[in-house]
Amino acid sequence: MSSERHSSLALHSTGVQDPHDLVQRRQVIRSSKIAAATVVLLLLAGGARTVLSQSQKMDQLKADVQARSQIYVKTTVIKVREAGQTIALPGSLQGYVQSPIYARVPGYVKKWHKDIGSRVRKGEVLAELETPETEELLSQALATRQQATASLELAKSTEARWIALRSKDAVSQQEVDEKRSNSTQAQANLAAAEANMQRLKQLSNFKSLLSPTDGVITRRNVDTGDLVDAGAVGGLPRALFVVTQTDPLRLFVNVPQTYAQQIKPGQTVIVRQTELQGQKFEGKLARTGASIDPLTRSMQVEISLPNKSGILLPGAFVQVDLPLQSKATLTIPNNALIIRAGAIKVAVVDAEKRVKMQVVTLGRNLGEQVEVTSGLKDGARLVLNPPDALSDGDQVNFVIDAPKEESGAKVGGTKDTVPSEKAKP
Repeated sequence: MSSERHSSLALHSTGVQDPHDLVQRRQVIRSSKIAAATVVLLLLAGGARTVLSQSQKMDQLKADVQARSQIYVKTTVIKVREAGQTIALPGSLQGYVQSPIYARVPGYVKKWHKDIGSRVRKGEVLAELETPETEELLSQALATRQQATASLELAKSTEARWIALRSKDAVSQQEVDEKRSNSTQAQANLAAAEANMQRLKQLSNFKSLLSPTDGVITRRNVDTGDLVDAGAVGGLPRALFVVTQTDPLRLFVNVPQTYAQQIKPGQTVIVRQTELQGQKFEGKLARTGASIDPLTRSMQVEISLPNKSGILLPGAFVQVDLPLQSKATLTIPNNALIIRAGAIKVAVVDAEKRVKMQVVTLGRNLGEQVEVTSGLKDGARLVLNPPDALSDGDQVNFVIDAPKEESGAKVGGTKDTVPSEKAKP
């Protein structure tokens, strides 16, 4: 033992290391290097992972920003179509013939034969009058005619005698001419008496009031014993009867000036009456006034309406569905209009999905649609419910290509009002 210790001390004293310690020291150094390398590798892996995550988040952020900057819109493609429109107009039914019957001669109502609601034929007797004054005047005219006839016979015979005397030169030519003039005057008096007698005979025929047409008695204003006068009573004549022809009926309506050019005779119209639910009646547009009333700015048209069943009554208020002549029109939805700075525009999307603000001129308002008279062509694609921020030259996408709602993209239009439409490829 003492010898080994002495040898170890001798090695230390001489500066030579023990081989066993060298091996241990080398193992420690190697372990430290391995640990350091492992830590460095872990740090590098963590840094790479962080950088990759940040890069992915940056790419996602860029995509979100790009999506938010795009405008998604709903569009529609307009087409020219043959538009047929019907307008509803009010009107009142009238008899095709509505004849008030007046007394032509004064007298008393002897008897009436037809009451209101009675259907009569042309020439039927409605009432009979007693006309004593007219009969007396007729008797006087007959007597006057007889006097004129006698005077004419005397004048002719006198003229013949004086002509014979003139041939014998017993009388002057002046006297012959006077007799001839008397004969001519007597003949004229007879003609006047004859005309007066015929006039009174014609008046006496008006003792019977006749129906001038087939129809219905819609008014009776007399009774037995009433005094009737051929003249006016209180400045207005009194109609004793009113006869109305109810098949067909007439219907007059006033068409606004806007539609006057689209109305032509021969068109079929539909007539409805509120009280007759579920029933409609076809009529024909018979004629037009061919002029515009400057007060109402409308044109009067007449409609002929068959009424064989008699269910429609003259004077009834009805509604007329009047079809207008169809014409090629370009119509767009109301929610495509943009009103800015006093101008009416629409947003037109071209093939490159760029917006052009197009000024348009509007025609008739058809409710949910409006007619365009200029500014657009057939097949144009319009933006529906355009956003306020939409301007000329903007790049847009269609709603069908829009990302999910969480992307936050701007979408023009509302889902409830206008259905979405697929974009053209």
